[in-house]
Amino acid sequence: MFLPPVVRRAGKKLTDFELMIHGSNLRPVLRSAHLPMTAEEYLRTVRVNLAGTLVMFFTLWFFFLLSGFELDIFGMKTTGTLLWIILFVLIVPGQYAMQMYYPQIIAQGRKSRIDLDMPYAISYMQALSTTMPPYEIIRKVYEEHDMFGEISKEFGMIVRDVELFGDDLDTAMKNLQRTTPSTNLRDFINDLSIVFDSGGNVATYLGAKTEYYRDQAKQELELVLKTIEIMAEVYVTAFVAGPIALIIMIVAQGMTNSQGMAWILPMMYICIPAGAIVLIWILSMMLPPENLEISRKETIEHDFGSNVPGSNEKALSEEDPKNKEFYQRIAANKRRNYYLGLLRHPFTTYIKSYYYGLGLGILFAGIIAGVWLTGGFDTLIPHDVMETVLCLIIIGFMAPIALSYEGRRWYVQSIESHLPDFLRELSDMKDIGITLHEAIHRIAGAKLGVLSSELSVASRDIESGAYVNSALVKMEERIGLVSVKRAISLLVRASEITSNLRQIFIIAITDFEYYLKLKRERSNTTIIYVMIIYLSFGIYLYTAYQLNVPFLSAFKGMNVNVDMAGNLSDMFRIGIILATFSGIMAGQFSSNSILAGFKHSIVLLAATIALFVVMM
Repeated sequence: MFLPPVVRRAGKKLTDFELMIHGSNLRPVLRSAHLPMTAEEYLRTVRVNLAGTLVMFFTLWFFFLLSGFELDIFGMKTTGTLLWIILFVLIVPGQYAMQMYYPQIIAQGRKSRIDLDMPYAISYMQALSTTMPPYEIIRKVYEEHDMFGEISKEFGMIVRDVELFGDDLDTAMKNLQRTTPSTNLRDFINDLSIVFDSGGNVATYLGAKTEYYRDQAKQELELVLKTIEIMAEVYVTAFVAGPIALIIMIVAQGMTNSQGMAWILPMMYICIPAGAIVLIWILSMMLPPENLEISRKETIEHDFGSNVPGSNEKALSEEDPKNKEFYQRIAANKRRNYYLGLLRHPFTTYIKSYYYGLGLGILFAGIIAGVWLTGGFDTLIPHDVMETVLCLIIIGFMAPIALSYEGRRWYVQSIESHLPDFLRELSDMKDIGITLHEAIHRIAGAKLGVLSSELSVASRDIESGAYVNSALVKMEERIGLVSVKRAISLLVRASEITSNLRQIFIIAITDFEYYLKLKRERSNTTIIYVMIIYLSFGIYLYTAYQLNVPFLSAFKGMNVNVDMAGNLSDMFRIGIILATFSGIMAGQFSSNSILAGFKHSIVLLAATIALFVVMM
């Protein structure tokens, strides 16, 4: 875009001034956050966004000014000047501060994820270190992005510098030390570089570091839990206790025929959801989630060569047009078997993708809205029909998605809880001389929940002629869990290197049990904050009940202006907002997932309906 020279010079001076203030910190943070822009570009983006916000803000202000819109604030008739000043102070500086802090939030979130995944990446590197050269080990971790997430991205920087920029391995590792947000990874890369240069035993070094970084991961988890604690206190104080106090003040002023604080209620309808959304957004970036991702992909069988029909139908049909119909028939049969599999296993189909739950949720919400619009609820609900129907619509939308999420969570817990037993039994059978094939066949008959059925499929694959490693890889892809992929991949890589797998089994079992231990610690700690949210919302409901039933009812026979119906509706609406966002916030605290909070929102909304519709 063409700009006059004067404007360009003014913009450059402004950028230079901002860089003088923020540059020393902004540049490294942008690199640590992996945001693909320079500090100058980021500052220009911040200015453009800020200018857009200012234009929108003053446009709205000018519109209300022309319309003669008035508010009664603190007993003074006004065009809302004080309100607009408050909004300006909150929005404009707040947006600028949030944009400047955004890269640091991203970098902090990446640091937590790196530190928590480091023990598993080091164990994997240890299994590869006996036969692979150093660079190939790093490249292999980079390729396994499903298992190691942010660590794979960091190692990808080394691969990029070596293969694209032509740097040697030592230089690429030093470059990563300057950009990574994790101090632990920086120290690890520095020590690993020294071991490479000195010709030391890489496997011994990696084995010695695994336990150390487990302790570091535990400390990082404690910091994560401390962050959750702070956010929980902020949310409960600002978005639950605050509305309770304001509603009491509004009711008290209403009894004295004063409407000085009536303008606060509409602000609460905006500020509570907006504040909760900001907190949820910050938590989602800073905290590592409870990983329930199921990533399945089709594995192509190479045990009998690449010319097996169906391994690449498109390429084969192009090479031999006469057999095009044959290969198309194979593809059609695969599609038919895929859809038949979906129908044969409806529960697995339902939980493997949230889109099924989303579709059902939209359908249920639409049905409830349609019944309401046709007057179906008028005789069932005595008062506050719109508010009650809104609760039912939210519940109808959330329930199918919550069922899908909780079903997936049960599936993940069933697999993960039995995997250490499977690895331990496999190790014991291997020690007494039983082959992996026979051991898998024997263990498949044990009571290991969902894992037993997957092992039975793996056993049948082996009996059909597949290699043991191929059957295990297919099993991990069918299960699709990151935690399972880490353990099985460790065994597969190690079995390709050596037949003495006892040490590898010990590493895999120790890693997985450590993973489950951290998961339990997080669950046991975060349940406290979930209960605090339930307790605070219960206090809100109790306050609403006391204000509308024992307290205000006592003034019915007196000459006191008490708008009980209006108070009830206002508190009902605030209760709907608090129930919805408090439940979602509880899910963020427990699992860093909005979907995990849907069940809490459903419970809180049901309690809101029970109080305001049934009891009051």
